[in-house]
Amino acid sequence: MNNRKSGGWMLWAVLACAAWTSAQAAPLSLDVRGKIARTNDPAHQVFHFSEADLLALPAHSITTSTTWTPKSTFTGPLLGDILKAVGATGTRIEIHSLDDYTYTVPVTDADHYGAIIAYDMNGKRLKVSDFGPLFLIYPRDAFPELVGASADSKFVWQIKSLIVK
Repeated sequence: MNNRKSGGWMLWAVLACAAWTSAQAAPLSLDVRGKIARTNDPAHQVFHFSEADLLALPAHSITTSTTWTPKSTFTGPLLGDILKAVGATGTRIEIHSLDDYTYTVPVTDADHYGAIIAYDMNGKRLKVSDFGPLFLIYPRDAFPELVGASADSKFVWQIKSLIVK
């Protein structure tokens, strides 16, 4: 048996498994920093929401379509509840994603639209390969101004952190 060939196969299998796992699962967590009154990691001036923390917040659902999905039911905490939990005092929220996309939305979107940070779509946990682990969802079908290319930018997926400014 050629060790080089078997070692190559084994390496390929390990890399394929790792790629599949990372595409499917990402920890459900969210870091919030910036103009916030409460932190749970004062050394880094951040409030880190663990999976348990996010799931402990009241869950809300929005049934809507997006440019990338058919009409679906998205579930997660209200963006406003996350901002209240950290004592946010800013006027804008800079949203950062796992793929280094950044977009800024006004804090007023939280109450005006009832936007949620969804972790679930149609009863299934969002995966990185399907907009997860967290996806900012607006009730697009209920507000005409949320339809179109400029509004699409607000629907940030693969969220990892928020910076309140």
